[in-house]
Amino acid sequence: MAAGKYNIRIDQGSDFSIQLTVKESGSAKNITGYSARAQLRSSVTSSSITATFTCTITNAAQGILTMALPAATTTNITPGNYVYDLEIVTGSAVQRLIEGTATLRAEVTR
Repeated sequence: MAAGKYNIRIDQGSDFSIQLTVKESGSAKNITGYSARAQLRSSVTSSSITATFTCTITNAAQGILTMALPAATTTNITPGNYVYDLEIVTGSAVQRLIEGTATLRAEVTR
């Protein structure tokens, strides 16, 4: 199954967090035994990672996970457009769940 597309906005200097429910055939997928990973890059082909999201499975039986960046990280990212994706992993199997653009908006109050 192809990854879903979901564009996100991140405010520079702020905490960013999004909670997701993994579903399969319309029902929550049990992701017990899985881990999750996500990265932010300037382009799909970039070899440099702009930031690595903290991914936490908060309720494996219900397929719920959180993808986050702390303010300390977003403060140091140059405003602009980036790409990201989120994957779940179990053993050697990797499934990309979502992908999209991430627009980092400049902080005014510093």
